[in-house]
This record gives sequence, C-alpha cells and structure tokens, in this order.
Amino acid sequence: MQKQYDVIIAGGGLAGLTLSIHLKKANTNISILIMEYRDTIAPIAAHKVGESTVELATHYFREVLELKDYLEEFELPKHGLRFFFNDGNKEELSNRVELGPRLKLPVPSHQLDRGTFENFLEKHTKTFGTEFMLGARVKDVVFSPEGHEVVYNHENEEKRLKAKWVVDATSRFSLLKRKLKFEKKAPHDVNAVWYRVKGVVDIDEWSDNDKWKTFLAPKLRYLSTVHLIDKGYWLWIIPLGSKNTSIGIVADQDIHPFDTINTYEKAVAWIKKNEPQAYKHVCPPENELLDFRILRHFAHDSERIYSSERWAVTGEAGVFLDPFYSPGSDFISLNNTWLSDLILRDISGEDITVRAQIYEQTHLRWFESWLPIYQDKYKLMGSSQIMVMKIFWDWAIYWSVPCLLFTNKGFTDLKVLKELFVSEDSIGRKFQMLNKCMQDLFLEWLPHENKVFENKYIDPLDLGYLKQFQQGIENQHSTKELLDRVKSNVKMLEQVAAEVFRLVSNEVKGTPIDMKVNPYTITLNGTVDTTSENALPVDNSIAMDVKKMWFYKTELV
Repeated sequence: MQKQYDVIIAGGGLAGLTLSIHLKKANTNISILIMEYRDTIAPIAAHKVGESTVELATHYFREVLELKDYLEEFELPKHGLRFFFNDGNKEELSNRVELGPRLKLPVPSHQLDRGTFENFLEKHTKTFGTEFMLGARVKDVVFSPEGHEVVYNHENEEKRLKAKWVVDATSRFSLLKRKLKFEKKAPHDVNAVWYRVKGVVDIDEWSDNDKWKTFLAPKLRYLSTVHLIDKGYWLWIIPLGSKNTSIGIVADQDIHPFDTINTYEKAVAWIKKNEPQAYKHVCPPENELLDFRILRHFAHDSERIYSSERWAVTGEAGVFLDPFYSPGSDFISLNNTWLSDLILRDISGEDITVRAQIYEQTHLRWFESWLPIYQDKYKLMGSSQIMVMKIFWDWAIYWSVPCLLFTNKGFTDLKVLKELFVSEDSIGRKFQMLNKCMQDLFLEWLPHENKVFENKYIDPLDLGYLKQFQQGIENQHSTKELLDRVKSNVKMLEQVAAEVFRLVSNEVKGTPIDMKVNPYTITLNGTVDTTSENALPVDNSIAMDVKKMWFYKTELV
C-alpha cells in the first residue's frame, strides 16, 4: 500500500524548510516530505533575495524555530538598515545625510548566507525525521478529500505520492497559483538586478574623513544593510558570512527602465553614472563575479493563500512586495505561522474552516495595507527630508504593531484578530487608515520639497517613541495587555502623524505650528479637521522627537 504523508512540501528553499521545522517542533509525529527540484546541496552563499533579516523574522528564526545558537555562531550579526541620501554629487560618502543606529540595536537581526543557511536547515529538519527528496520536480497535484496525489518527475520517471496536506513553496514557479488560477498582479512596477563580489566591501574605507570613520565603532557600518539612495532607486551593499559581498540595484521602471540595468555591463555603466563613488568599489571585471541575477517586476499578489481543503502556499509562491526594508523573511514567518497553526489543528482533528478563512483574509489584507508603503514611493527617494520622515514613520508602524503582535502570538489569537480587524472602527482598521494618510501625505509633499541636504547623521534611537517601540518588541503580554499595548501604540502613532503634519504644513502652507490636527484628515490638498474633538493638540514630548528629524528651522511652542 502506498504511503501517505501528512504533509508534502513542494520546494526546499527557506520557506519550505522553515515550515517543516516549525511543524516538527510542535509535533514530531507528523510525517513530512520536502520535494526539491535541485539535485545537489544548495551552493554556499547561494544568491537569493532575502539575505538580510529584520526584527519579526529574526524572532521567528531565533525564538520560534530555536536557531539562535546557529545564527550567532555561523551567520553575521546585522547592525540595522543604513541609508545614505543624495548630497548633489555622491563623490564623498561622509558628506551625505546618513540614517542608521549608532549603537547596537536592542533586538538583534542577521545577514544570511542563504546557501549555508538552507543547507543547515535541511540537515536540521532531517534530525526531526523530515524526509527530503532532491531532484524532484512537482508537475501537478490531484486534489481529493481522501488524500491529494502529487505528480512529480524524479530520476527521469513520472511518479506519484499521496499527502493529506500539500504546500506550495516553489517560489516564483508558483505551482498552485498557476494550476488554480489565483494569480493577482501587484501595482508596483519595480525591478532588481544583483550580484556577488569576492571579498569584503567595508564602506568605512571609502572615505579619508577620520571624524566620520570613527563616529561609529569599527565594523558597525560594514555590518549594516547599506542603502545608497536617490530618485527612483536604491543600491544595496550586504556583507555575507562567506566574506563575500552582495550588491544590488532596485529601481522604479518609470524612472530607471529595466533595459538600462539588465546586464552586468549596463549595470556597471548605470552605477558609474548614479553612484560614482560606489562604482570604484563594487564593480570588478565581469569574470571576477560570483554570479549575476535579474528580476523584472518582482512584486506580485495572490487571491488565495490557505484552504481548509488542505492546501496552501508559502513564501514567494504566494505574495512578495519589495526588498527595501528586508521584509521577505517577515512574510515567510507570518505565512508559516498561520499555515502551521492550520495544519497542526487539522491533524489533531479540529475543524479549521473558519480559521483558514480568517487567516487568509488577514494575510491578504495585510499585504494590501502594506502596499502603500512602497507603491509610487521610489519617486520620493531623491528627497532626503521626506525620506527621513518616511523611513522613521515606516519603522514606527512596523515595530509598534506587527512586530509586537507576532512576538506575542497575536496573529493566531482569534480574539486579538477579531478585536483589531473585524469592525469598521476597529483599532487595526484605524492603524491601516492612519498609515495610508501618512503615505499619501509624503506624495503630496514632494512637489514642494527639493532642497538638497548634507553632513547630517540621524539615529532612530534618538527618538524616544521609536526607541520605546523597538525595545518593546519582545516584551510578553497577556491577550488583554497585548490589545491595550496595541491601542496605546496607535494613539502614539496618531500624535506622531499630527506632529509631522504640523511641520510639513507650516513649511509648505504657513499654517500655525501649534494648530490642532485630526491625523485621519491630514492632507496638503484639501481641508484638515482642526476643530473637532478628534483634533489633537501638540504633545510636547512627541513634538521634540519629531523635530530631531526635521532639517528646516522651525520654532516649536
């Protein structure tokens, strides 16, 4: 009689491997088979999107999957995200406005060699009893309530296996999305090319400015995920544990068309033109490259994620937005958290129909609400003042709500999800509305903002509310405490939005710096509520924090 697995995972990359470990740690008796199309181990320092983690995914890897010891011994620590803005000529890094932490962040993160990491994950999941089949390309799935049949090629033969659950972790191959026709385009037209160079690229060595070089402790800039930014693009520099370096260009199609960067020769010419100082350090002869990859219109959405009929997608087989804030592993972590909860409950005999619907709706709505952070925002990247405000806002909303919910298991707590997202006036809906208002404000501000700034350093942890949000990520709360904390954080975000708007509106339109503001009505192109009971007065503490990232001279009251 043919064996039937509890779970077959099509795809043995980061998403599929971490899902298998998640499931096995919860229930070692679950039978899992991972089917991976490559027929050898992953190449060391495999060049995949997702080499840099941030707080949510870091918690998932370190605490949920309990990989802390491995990460600290074999992968590089990460000293946050670091941004350098246009100073007019981009010939001297120390002259550019720099945004990033001066000191080690309270909540850690990592730079990942994806090949090394995935090879470890493969070995690790096998210790739990997970089976792993190389050289297996899944072609089709025949669905049945009695057990799905997976059709695949292996050793030049078509073969079949049965499973209670089938999970698509085939990345952009998107097996189930194509079969069941639930593809959905994302309205975010940005492209990427990236490559790895041999050896260490330490940006501290780019300048002879000793004051700048010693402003941070040695190697802290090197261990950051570096973003060199100007209108329509950013160039990344990411260190890898193999002592090699990842270089990437991410650019808006309307401003920097794909055909200007889609070969190494074109990419080098593009870097020479747009980042002349970087060109001298990150563009070796082509024969010295370790690899070169391109990806056109990388953002994609989906109409489905989870089904109570025992199939699902995870990782890039589902949705992907943008690598600017390194969120790829975050989406995998959320995806696997919802999916593993469904599989574990189903295998224990629970009816998962309602949960599957709630998790899918939450996942897709979260993607939709996160889209305004990136859509049309590459045109802002030439303005350091707008981007500093935007980056600090984006970090604030990330640390204050999704990270806090994730570390406190809020995304699988139906009481939390119902309280936060179900009703039209729920705090989660208000959170999403507030973010949309702010993202729209940044776009409205752009026609009025063209000043080039230089010689400034901005540290997110100099802002009291940002530091509070970051330090609070890993604090554990009861359900009631968690809901109270989220509500309190959103109220603080409302004050931040109001203070940012006061400064912008005062600069652009000359409105009073101390006027009351309803943050859900902020706009430069219409009427703002300044008189109702929902209009907030100045909060002096928040106002002083916001002023720290304001480059113009404005007297606060």
